[in-house]
Amino acid sequence: MRIEELDKNLKVETKINKDDIIWLSPKEAPFVIYGLCGNGSDLPYHRVPKDVAEKTSEGVKNLAWHTAGGRVRFATDSPYIAIKAVMPKTATMVHMTKAGQSGFDLYEDVDGAPAYYSTFMPISGVTDGYESLAEMKNPRMTTYSINMPLYDGVNELYIGLKQGSQIAAPRKYKHEKPVLYYGSSITQGGCASRPGNSYQAMIERMLDTDYINLGFSGNAKGEEVMVNYLASLDVSVFVCDYDHNAPNVEHLSKTHLPLYRAYREANPKTPIVFVTRPDFYRYSQSADSPDRRKVVYDTYMTAKNEGDENVYFIDGETLFEGPLRDSCTVDGCHPNDLGFFRMAQVIGKVIKNIID
Repeated sequence: MRIEELDKNLKVETKINKDDIIWLSPKEAPFVIYGLCGNGSDLPYHRVPKDVAEKTSEGVKNLAWHTAGGRVRFATDSPYIAIKAVMPKTATMVHMTKAGQSGFDLYEDVDGAPAYYSTFMPISGVTDGYESLAEMKNPRMTTYSINMPLYDGVNELYIGLKQGSQIAAPRKYKHEKPVLYYGSSITQGGCASRPGNSYQAMIERMLDTDYINLGFSGNAKGEEVMVNYLASLDVSVFVCDYDHNAPNVEHLSKTHLPLYRAYREANPKTPIVFVTRPDFYRYSQSADSPDRRKVVYDTYMTAKNEGDENVYFIDGETLFEGPLRDSCTVDGCHPNDLGFFRMAQVIGKVIKNIID
């Protein structure tokens, strides 16, 4: 159905030179939206309910509208796929590509597994959104996934297909219950070159599992309101990675064990993976690095000593292990694509052992 048939006020004006294009809303079946609140049923798209975000902090109130982890999935045989995004104006980040910050990327299923196809590149100086089109080299009926921006908001989104093409529901994930990630700017996806290169998106493709990204740049601090929201979600695994955003060791110590206890009380059997910050190599000379690691490890050991067998610990010092370890970040802190790949390998292995 054409979007203008759903609402005449939403007629999509486009500069894309396709006379046979129809614009569809991903909020309508058979499209499926993953990783966002209410499956993206509200505008603008958001990751956390408005009341939860506002009660948590001013930072989370703003970052909740960033669409990190949001995905649109569908099946079609259209010979081209286009997007038109209406977006708020945001500043350009100097250490992250515009494609990672504001771009969308497209994956197609090949032999039952997603493979990168194209990036819908944001235009230079984008102020209110943009449109982009990908021509399909081998159009056939298969599942496609569009990853949404990591560090930008999306007020409205339309998907353009060739009129008369088939469109159907996407292939289901092997693991439909999502993995939940809570943490810092690294968790949010800074500084992947494009959305599909965040470590959670890599794990999604490696394990064929849904996920929810609740990374908040500089603003994941284990607040009680947020902890209660995390505990309310029905997930397969909870990856807790907010070490970086705790302003100091004292704050981390004050919040980390209580976070575990509150989450475990609400979710007695959900596996919890504790992760310390991945750039330990850079911070190994910092006075509080060993103390921070000890706080997280002590929570893990307390849980184990109390008989909890559904807890796991990943030492951040191991996340970038391998050749060219010092090439894993853009600034000594935020991972580049190599860094995220290494993280996906280590964290993904633990998650695989849990859900497979």
